[in-house]
Amino acid sequence: MAEKSILAYFKSPEEAEGVSRKLQSLRVAELSIDRFSRFGAAHAEASGINPVTGDIAGMASLTAESAYTGILRAADTSASGMSHGGDGGPTGRNILLTVVVNAETYEQALELIEEAGGTF
Repeated sequence: MAEKSILAYFKSPEEAEGVSRKLQSLRVAELSIDRFSRFGAAHAEASGINPVTGDIAGMASLTAESAYTGILRAADTSASGMSHGGDGGPTGRNILLTVVVNAETYEQALELIEEAGGTF
């Protein structure tokens, strides 16, 4: 049997998990739900930051909303503290549902995902 893959984006893991249960009834070959960000998943925790003593990971760890991730994070416009970075990047739909289905159930899977609020 031929297989087709689908990459769908959701606003929350709960949305993706809800449709994943329905997709299982179509006997999917593979299914995964992942979160992604524009800075990658390897975030070092910024615990114990003290700018007075110089105990900081870098400028981005002081001004950005999450932990330090190196040069990439410091180069973002929000790292300066003068900008929130705009609405670029994966804001809102950062949950990725990856599904591999049989070709016969592909259209039905697309409909289920759209009904659950997913986009392609």
